[in-house]
Amino acid sequence: MSEQVLIIDDDRKLTAMLVEYLRPRGIVAATAADATRGLEMLARGAYEAVVLDVMLPDLDGFEVCRRLRAASDVPVLMLTARGDPEDRVVGLELGADDYLPKPFDPRELLARLKAIMRRRAGGRQERSTVLRFGRLEIDPDAREVRRDGAICPLTGYQFDILVLLARHPGRVLSRDAILDRLRGRELEAFDRSIDVHVSRIRAAIEDDPGKPRRLRTVRGVGYQFARLPEDAP
Repeated sequence: MSEQVLIIDDDRKLTAMLVEYLRPRGIVAATAADATRGLEMLARGAYEAVVLDVMLPDLDGFEVCRRLRAASDVPVLMLTARGDPEDRVVGLELGADDYLPKPFDPRELLARLKAIMRRRAGGRQERSTVLRFGRLEIDPDAREVRRDGAICPLTGYQFDILVLLARHPGRVLSRDAILDRLRGRELEAFDRSIDVHVSRIRAAIEDDPGKPRRLRTVRGVGYQFARLPEDAP
């Protein structure tokens, strides 16, 4: 069965090439040439992923990502021609799951698309008990994080990072280890993206994100999900 994705990009030559490239590889791509049309299509249809260009004629991709994240956790792969690391950080902070600078090899786009869709599908299929740590609950089945009963807003990739760390409390995982487990090191050229995702997780689950107690940085090594006194039954 083919997977459905939406490409929002005003470069019609590029989108036509991607539609033709992806079809024989099991991915049916719909296209939208502007943000308004893209958001309308997302509101009406179900897609396994969205490929979203930063530079659009009406709204920029960052605003589209922000609006999309307010209503959906569909994986988002952002495209940028600017080549500025700051754009990548902004996109990740707004909820994008991955990014790809232009120009790119369509084989890499396919690999990244499959990676973010595989993570989402794996999360849906995996049946696990709820992880409880004091006021924090992590529900792998529902793919929800709740703090004091309220849902914490996380992207799919941020959720996967948190689950990975929470299943190994007290263990320090390096950035490379996290990338290897969740994405594949060969696909990641910007490993500091992990720092951005961790910052967003802290903003969602910590009392004081500037002084995190739960998700700690071990300088020069990586990150650790810490057990706290209130975790005891």
